[in-house]
Amino acid sequence: MTRVKGGTVARARRKKVLKEAKGYFGSKHRLYKTAHEQVMHSGVYAFRDRKQNKRNFRKLWITRINAGCRENSISYSRFIDGLNKAGVTVNRKMLSELAIDNMEAFSDLVTIAKDALAGKAYTPKTVSAKKEETVKEAKTTEKKPAAKKETEKSTTTKKASAKKTTTKKEEK
Repeated sequence: MTRVKGGTVARARRKKVLKEAKGYFGSKHRLYKTAHEQVMHSGVYAFRDRKQNKRNFRKLWITRINAGCRENSISYSRFIDGLNKAGVTVNRKMLSELAIDNMEAFSDLVTIAKDALAGKAYTPKTVSAKKEETVKEAKTTEKKPAAKKETEKSTTTKKASAKKTTTKKEEK
């Protein structure tokens, strides 16, 4: 039986590993064996850190919420407990954005949480059905004239394009 060398396949595999190892320090980007080890470790680190990244962001959000709560004289844990008792479900990412950008809305949430801790029931504002119907009717009436204008514009552009094509044919 003749000897089969893995020439092109093996070279392609090694080149792929060395390409992934570009930018590594020392022999980790030059030599195949060390480069392969480092690429394997890098994949493990990347997998691990994708999970840790989520934890780090949650820690950051909690820290920001806590700072906003302290300004409104309540602790973070009591604030979250109050929101849960009030039945308000807002994730920590949005709470931290409110604590940074919109302190007024955040302080409203703090008062809701404090009231829920005091035993008061939170009832969100209700919108009557009549107001919603009038709003829906207003939106539908606005859309109809706009649609007519668009169709008029499209027919004029079609006519203009038809004129252009006839002039091109006449020139030829």
